[in-house]
Amino acid sequence: MRYLVTLILLGFGLSAFAQKTFSRQDTLRGSITPERAWWDVLHYGIVVKPDYNTKTIAGNVELKVKTTAPGKQLQIDLQEPMQLDKATLHGNNLTFTRDGNVYYLSLPGEIPAGAELTISLQYSGKPREAKQPPWDGGWIWAKDAQGRPWMSVACQGLGASVWFPCKDHQGDEPDQGALLTIIVPDTLVAVGNGRLVRAENVNDQLKAYSWAVKNPINSYNIIPYIGKYVHWREVYAGEAGELDCDYWVLDYELEKAKAQFSQTQPMLKCFEHWFGAYPFYEDGFKLVQSPHLGMEHQSAVAYGNGFKNGYLGRDLSQSGWGLKWDFILIHESGHEWFGNNITTKDIADMWVHESFTNYSETIYTACQYGVEAGNDYVTGTRKQIRNDIPVIGTYGLNKKGSGDMYYKGGNMIHTIRQLIGDDEKFRMILRGLNETFRHSTVTSAQVEDYMSRQSGIALKTIFDQYLRHTQVPTLEYKTEKKKMYYRWTTCVPGFDMAVKLQSGKWIKPTTEWQRLPGKQVSLEPDRNFYIEVSDVTVRKR
Repeated sequence: MRYLVTLILLGFGLSAFAQKTFSRQDTLRGSITPERAWWDVLHYGIVVKPDYNTKTIAGNVELKVKTTAPGKQLQIDLQEPMQLDKATLHGNNLTFTRDGNVYYLSLPGEIPAGAELTISLQYSGKPREAKQPPWDGGWIWAKDAQGRPWMSVACQGLGASVWFPCKDHQGDEPDQGALLTIIVPDTLVAVGNGRLVRAENVNDQLKAYSWAVKNPINSYNIIPYIGKYVHWREVYAGEAGELDCDYWVLDYELEKAKAQFSQTQPMLKCFEHWFGAYPFYEDGFKLVQSPHLGMEHQSAVAYGNGFKNGYLGRDLSQSGWGLKWDFILIHESGHEWFGNNITTKDIADMWVHESFTNYSETIYTACQYGVEAGNDYVTGTRKQIRNDIPVIGTYGLNKKGSGDMYYKGGNMIHTIRQLIGDDEKFRMILRGLNETFRHSTVTSAQVEDYMSRQSGIALKTIFDQYLRHTQVPTLEYKTEKKKMYYRWTTCVPGFDMAVKLQSGKWIKPTTEWQRLPGKQVSLEPDRNFYIEVSDVTVRKR
């Protein structure tokens, strides 16, 4: 997700900036432990029945796994105060022990590599309640404007194990998708990811809605939405054929939603052109009104922006262009390519999700209003950059880096685009990322290497500078005896990024002083490069 603004921004990012002593629970949550390493998730079959009055839930997970090595103990994540009530394998009870937010299931003997198992996990309890979703995550027990129950979950970073037992690690997505069955009072409607496969009465008061996802999906993206929803559908003629676009909103918001969601098809046309075909045609595209601001839930994007343009009616870039389109609709949909199609193995590399998706806002602005409008937008967002801690977080601890992964990351990508200097080539790199890493989990190193190879530019020090270093590179220059000299400072060792000047001339500074050949000129850079400039000439009085 999401969005940084000077004040609320930092609802999402505060935990990233706070100093923290990491615990054993952090390691269990964020690393590939021995009890996780020997098996892969194939499919989640989730049943959940919420009780709005008591704020409790109960259900069952059919966990289908395939073993990649011999083993006899599995780590299942389920956060306190939720409880694992029973675990069975092929009808036989399994013993298990708890260590904080982790359960260890003991199997009846060592299982060989290559086996497929289906483990049934019954669970119940009062899940952590979200206090300020989506930044402070958990189960959401809200009411709509007419006082009716409105429920959902927001759990990126916090993890899906806040409400159901799973392998709660981004590096393992269920290869065969998921089935989510939501049991609710028959006065309400339940919406999930993918396509509705059945809706049936459980008794004269309850109804079960089952939603199926065919594609791999990250566990934090599997989300129930429960409310007084109404629905309409339209078909988008896309790159890969006809794409079903479904919209689920509260009944009294229908007309406003239909007007605002007319932005969907222009967005899809723009993003398919730049990023490649929408990655989940089999599961459809869906916007679901949510009781929080928004989230990139795969094939069921959460929308809570009040049917207004901008970010809750504000332009985060202060350029004027951010009020021309709906921030949540555009940003969260951009995550279908970067975050959902391409997912990082470790949340420390979350820049891959957020920097590219932040830049999708610039791409969309340019698609609608021209390249210079896009340039205005992206350069305007620099006021939001903090340069506090590195963008890449700490590996193996479920620890993201700075919230600068949004605007600093977007401006880094914009800078790389200038270095490539060929928008068609740049476009093919973005499309190539989505094709090469389609429906897979990646590392930052893989993405960095791909972009370097495909661009033909050595980008390593540029990625190091913007992702692993806090300072902005400074183009320092001075004049001595009518001769001009320049170099890079406040930068990583070996930094030698070329830069285009406002005059149109290119220079390639290094960390050593170089003399500018020819006559003295202005070294003011093209605004599309995210750098600082400093004149260090010693002026004599």
